[in-house]
Amino acid sequence: MYAFGKERHKAIHAQGMLGPGADAAFTALTSPEIRQRVRIAHLTHRWRDALQQSVGLPLGRFALQRWAEHRTESRYIEAFGLSRHALEEELGSTALTLHVDPRKLIRIAVHAPRHLEKRPSSLAFIWDGSWDLRREDLRVGTRYRLISELDENRDHLERTERYKDLMDCIERGEPWASHQQGVLLDTPEKILDYLRVYLHFLDDMAANGYDPARGKDPIGVAISREGRILKINRGLHRLAMAQRIGLPSIPVRVRCVHRIWWDRVTRGASGVAAMEQVREALQQCVPEEAPGPLDEDPPPILPDDFWPPVRFRDARPRCSH
Repeated sequence: MYAFGKERHKAIHAQGMLGPGADAAFTALTSPEIRQRVRIAHLTHRWRDALQQSVGLPLGRFALQRWAEHRTESRYIEAFGLSRHALEEELGSTALTLHVDPRKLIRIAVHAPRHLEKRPSSLAFIWDGSWDLRREDLRVGTRYRLISELDENRDHLERTERYKDLMDCIERGEPWASHQQGVLLDTPEKILDYLRVYLHFLDDMAANGYDPARGKDPIGVAISREGRILKINRGLHRLAMAQRIGLPSIPVRVRCVHRIWWDRVTRGASGVAAMEQVREALQQCVPEEAPGPLDEDPPPILPDDFWPPVRFRDARPRCSH
C-alpha cells in the first residue's frame, strides 16, 4: 500500500498543472519545472477572489446601497466611480452584454503613462481621464497578426513570427513560460503544439460560432465619453479569431464607462433612476472605428479588402450553462 502510494505521489509530481487562467486544451503543455510557480498563481488567484467575496463585494454593495438611497455621502461614492462588481450585480449581466460586429470593434483604449495621468481603478465602474482619446488599431495589433499568421501558415507554423520569437527564447536559455496558463515551451515540438491549440480554437469557432463558455472572462469593453464601444483587456485572442473568420456578431461585456458619458446619460439622477437610464443608453452604443485625437501614431493605411472572406458554417451564438 505504501509503495503504491509513493509511486502515485511521484507520478503526480512528474506532471505539470494548468494555471488559473488556462483552457483544458493546454494540458499537454504543462510542465513540472514551473509547477511551484503555477501553484503560487493558483493561491494568489484564490486569495484575491476570497478577498473580493468577503471584503470588496460587501463594501461595494453597502456603498452602492447608500448611493441609491441618496444618503449624504452619495456624491462622494459616485465621485469614486461606484463599485464595478456591485453595479454589475445590480444591473445584471444581460444589461451589460452588448452584441457587436467584431470587424467593427477595431479600437482599443490606451492609458496615458502613469507619470502623466492617474489611471482609473479597475474596481470602479465610472472612469475619469483621457483613456478613451488614445486608441490603437486592433487590425495591426499583435493578436490579430498572430491569428492571421497561424491561419495562413497552418501547415508550416515554423514560418510564423511567433514561432521564431519562442525559438529565440529557447536559444537564449530562457524558454517562454506562463504561470497563469501553466505552460512551459522549452522544445520546438511544444511550441508547435501550443500554436496548434490556437488553430484549433479558430477552426472550432469557424465551424460552430462563438462559444461564451470558452474563456475565463467575457470579452471586456468600455464606453467612451461619446458613447462608443472601445476594447479593453480580456478576450483579445477571441476577438481576433472572430474578426478573422468574419462572425456577424459576438457578445461583449461592458466593464466601465466614461464619467462624461455617465453624467450626460443620468442627467443628475442617482440610484434606481440613474441605473435604468444607463441600462437603456447602453443599448444604443456602437463600436468606435475612428482614431483618437490623442493617438501617438498616425492611423495605418489599410486596403479596402483588408478582411479575408467570411468563413464559418454556423455562426449562431451558443448558450453557456
